[in-house]
Amino acid sequence: MTEETPEPTETVVQRGLYYDELREGARYVHTPGRTVSDADNTLFSALTMNPQALHVDAVAAADTEFGRPLVNSMWTLSTMVGLSVGHLTQGTLIAQLGLSDISFPHPVFAGDTLRVESTVVSKRASRSRPGQGIVVLAHVARNQHGTIVAEATRTALMKMTPEESS
Repeated sequence: MTEETPEPTETVVQRGLYYDELREGARYVHTPGRTVSDADNTLFSALTMNPQALHVDAVAAADTEFGRPLVNSMWTLSTMVGLSVGHLTQGTLIAQLGLSDISFPHPVFAGDTLRVESTVVSKRASRSRPGQGIVVLAHVARNQHGTIVAEATRTALMKMTPEESS
């Protein structure tokens, strides 16, 4: 530190919310959004060994009702959950216990921008793990037009706020 810059009085580390900070019924709107590119779609499909022509072959996709490649729905799911991490679970998640009720009601295309919000559906203290709780989250992704493109229910094991040490 220089003479002009005072020493910080505290350090604040970015993290998600602890179990007891999450409010049942609250909707959390995550920012920023994420614009998908052709490269995202191609790379994700290649990394996951998914050769589906609908995702990676523009000529074949042109002959479908969509007229162009669709973004791999697993990319959409992963990005939807990923956009919530910094806000909700960064450093406070112990384990993802499951995903259910996954749907993709509208296609995603390269150039679309996803915006995600999550609602705490329910939460309860773990019966077998003191200091931890189970949270059920409903994630919703919308494109730049506000159209829902993906939904999923996610169950997570979360840390509770640690006891202050004296």
